Amino acid sequence: MSGHEQSGAAPLFRQMTVVGIGLIGGSLALAAKQAGAVQTVVGVGRSEGSRAVARACGLVDRVAEDLASGVPGADLVVLAVPVREIVRLLPEVARLAEPGCVVTDVGSVKGPIVAAGDAAFPDGRFVASHPIAGKEQAGPAAARADLFHGANWILTPGPQTRPDLGEKVAALCAAVGARVRRMDAAWHDEVFATVSHLPHLVAYALMDGVLATERGGERLRFSAGGLRDFTRVAGSDPVMWRDIFLMNREPVLKALAGYQDALARLAAAIRDGDGAALEARLLQARVAREELANRS
Repeated sequence: MSGHEQSGAAPLFRQMTVVGIGLIGGSLALAAKQAGAVQTVVGVGRSEGSRAVARACGLVDRVAEDLASGVPGADLVVLAVPVREIVRLLPEVARLAEPGCVVTDVGSVKGPIVAAGDAAFPDGRFVASHPIAGKEQAGPAAARADLFHGANWILTPGPQTRPDLGEKVAALCAAVGARVRRMDAAWHDEVFATVSHLPHLVAYALMDGVLATERGGERLRFSAGGLRDFTRVAGSDPVMWRDIFLMNREPVLKALAGYQDALARLAAAIRDGDGAALEARLLQARVAREELANRS
């Protein structure tokens, strides 16, 4: 079923432990419980503040301070923490998880995570995934049960991943309203370096560039919708994006080089006073943007 309660059907998982009860983890906890896809949700959060908010908002049935008190008893563990933390935690989760427990993640870089997951779970119980959903606000207070409605949720199974467990994770994604897609991990990282990681990097760079100009702070006071709209994603969590840029380094650098080439072509047209070339590039970009908006 997709985004609806399961009409009395048995839940997919008895206990889902979500490690990291921020926007994505908290939204999944809320959505899965409301859909009847899980019976009990345990939230693992490092800060008392996030645990308190998760309890107060009804995101979880129980909170835990660490993996040792949150992972045992789970038949599904979801790692919803920054990508480098996912890689670091996988061996510890493998030591604590009970036989048969499925483990997944929500990281936006998949190659290194798939490799770490297959190493930690050679029996195929790790199913790498990436929900294409989110907003700039972070933390459990921003969680929404409808966050994944109509969103793509990508599964990137590794060589070790058991197909039946991949299907079970896919069923959970569908239960919270997402459209399940499957991709090769390396291709996933190439694609998202271009359509997600690069736009965030450019937004941060533009804000940095404006601030670096003479009296940059004063200039910002005169900005209108263009700068605000373009740099909206620069309001995202810097720690999360630091880790994404570094973990997906080569695809990000490749995408950034392509963007620098595009800027160089525009700069050349402006420098040469070549209005025809400049207009042609702007028109090409406008048409592509309109097609993107129509697809959305």
